[in-house]
Amino acid sequence: MDGEGKRGKAVIVGGSIAGISCAHALTLAGWDVLVLEKTPSSPTGSPTGAGLGLNSFSQQIIQSWLPHSKQQQLLHNTTIPLTIDQNHVTDSEKKVHCALTRDESFNFRAAHWADLHGLLYTALPSDIFLWGHLFLSFHVVDGKGSVIVKAEVLETGKVVEIVGDLLVAADGCLSSIRQKYLPDFKLRYSGYCAWRGVLDFSKIENSETITGIRKAYPDLGKCLYFDMASGTHTVLYELQNKRLNWVWFVNQPEPEVKGTSVTMKVNSDMIQKMQQEAEKVLIPEFVKVIKETREPFLNFIYDSDPLEKIFWDNVVLVGDAAHPTTPHCVRSTNMSILDAAVLGKCLEKWGAQKLESALEEYQFIRLPVTSKQVLHARRLGRLKQGLVLPDRDPFDPKLIRPEDHQELLVRNTPFFNDVPSSLGLIPSGCL
Repeated sequence: MDGEGKRGKAVIVGGSIAGISCAHALTLAGWDVLVLEKTPSSPTGSPTGAGLGLNSFSQQIIQSWLPHSKQQQLLHNTTIPLTIDQNHVTDSEKKVHCALTRDESFNFRAAHWADLHGLLYTALPSDIFLWGHLFLSFHVVDGKGSVIVKAEVLETGKVVEIVGDLLVAADGCLSSIRQKYLPDFKLRYSGYCAWRGVLDFSKIENSETITGIRKAYPDLGKCLYFDMASGTHTVLYELQNKRLNWVWFVNQPEPEVKGTSVTMKVNSDMIQKMQQEAEKVLIPEFVKVIKETREPFLNFIYDSDPLEKIFWDNVVLVGDAAHPTTPHCVRSTNMSILDAAVLGKCLEKWGAQKLESALEEYQFIRLPVTSKQVLHARRLGRLKQGLVLPDRDPFDPKLIRPEDHQELLVRNTPFFNDVPSSLGLIPSGCL
């Protein structure tokens, strides 16, 4: 709220983690918010999505958003610690692997997407969410005093107009809002896709599959495992409530992306072929986990060269709309949460009457950081997938060099422990 007492109104397009984080941060900054989301209702309690990692500062930010100690405890109860970042090398011919690097001061926590989303959603007033509202278009009113957003109510087909002071684009890597300002923008295909899945082992805890994977990866429950073979790598870690989150990255030509998602629903033939290919390169214990996972899905992995701007007039980009990134530095969700927190503090500092100054400061703080992190994640992904890099030979797990070891660690991501000075107002008890 500014010196004249005017409350700003923000319209947030997108109700995933980035959008819901902005709803928290902007509400605490004294703004009124509305969140437009095309899905018909909150996904709370659903098996939607997969695993993600929260760094220590994201955990602290989330704690500052939760109003009661009981809710703060829920963050701890819905996540499990990831205190170790470990890289393995797999011999695909002998079907064995060995440890390569180990960082025992990792200080992340693992969450399921739906669990984190549900926690953040239930801590907000339900009336700020407009579910089943498909964003159509927007225009900034002359003089930059307000922005008018059009959305379709999917249940009725009615088109509604919503007026706000600020439009927050939290509409993902394929952002249609970004496209209006950058019509020639195109995502950059990484050269590989990712098979992903979550295995619920609550009813097979003593099975050969689970005892085998725990023997092969003995620190499951506290470790983020990366396993590299020739031209590929995997990710494995445990989630709360007896679930295993796995990812398998596969080099392949760019697929045809249809619609507004980079996730593909797959059929049984595709799954069977994927499982057969996994048997050729992965250790048997990992293959069994893949085979027992219901409804695995396929992500196309994209990023983009860093943008030169992330706001125009009273429109601002956050999350994947601002910085599409590959997942190898475990940054995407953490970037979105930090975007929201910084944006909220800038808006609180400058007030609705000095919106341009607030957005300039947000861009000044976040753009240099996210740009370097996106490029580092791109490099790390290409390294682990054995793809060409301009300054070195392709990575060969069989010829691992000592100088390669440190390059594989997540903590070498630029600004890994960076805390923006603008966030100094977070309650000290949360830090």
